[in-house]
Parts: sequence; C-alpha cells; structure tokens
Amino acid sequence: MIVAELAALASGRTQARPQPNEGVTYAPKLDKRESMLDWTRTAAELERAVRAYRPSPGAQARLHGETLKIWRASLTARQGEPGVVLEAGPNSIVVACGQDALAITESQRAGARRLSTAELLRGWPIRVGERFDVAPT
Repeated sequence: MIVAELAALASGRTQARPQPNEGVTYAPKLDKRESMLDWTRTAAELERAVRAYRPSPGAQARLHGETLKIWRASLTARQGEPGVVLEAGPNSIVVACGQDALAITESQRAGARRLSTAELLRGWPIRVGERFDVAPT
C-alpha cells in the first residue's frame, strides 16, 4: 500500500496533506531502566521486549552484579522460579520467567562484543540454579 501511495505522490496523482493535530501524542525517549528485564513477567513479554529494544537501548539483565545485554532470545515451555537459570548449555541459557522461560542465545557483557551463548559461557561460567536479579532496580 505504501509503495502504491509513494508512486502516486511522485506522479502527482495524489497530494500530501499534513497530519491533523487531533489525536497526536508524544512518546518520550526510552529510559535505560525500562529495558531491564523483569523475570516475573511472562517469557512471551520478555521475548518481545528483547526484539523491541534491539539495537538500542538493548534489553538488559543483571547477574553476578554485572549487566548483560540480551541480543537474541526465544520462548521455551519450561517452568521455574523467576530469574533462576534452568539450563546453561552451548545453545542457550534458559531462564525461568513468571510463565514459561526465556532461552538466551546471544548476549553481550559490558565493554565486550556480542557473543553466542557457547562463547559467553567459555569466558563467564553460568550455572544452573544461579539467579538473575528478578525485578528492575
């Protein structure tokens, strides 16, 4: 639809009109604190947040007192206490959420480059049972 409208605009078959002021709202700039994952929310919500905050400001979580930027994650039907690591293997770090779990497949430590889970775990061991900070601070 947009392609057809742009072609019509370019050929002069239609004219641009200003957007009406009625109904206009302001969306404030995202604050970094909003991008901190709250593990008590559902995995579906957190997976969408990871996609929505990519690339900036980036979805974030705290573990071992360090912030981890989450670049890619997917849903998995696992249950556990929110924020607890259920699995830490070469393919993903599975973290329990309020409902289901989030499988983190690509992440980044502060000051480092983006890494697959296998690469991250070689330099920063994460074990089953460890806990991410549950709610944003």
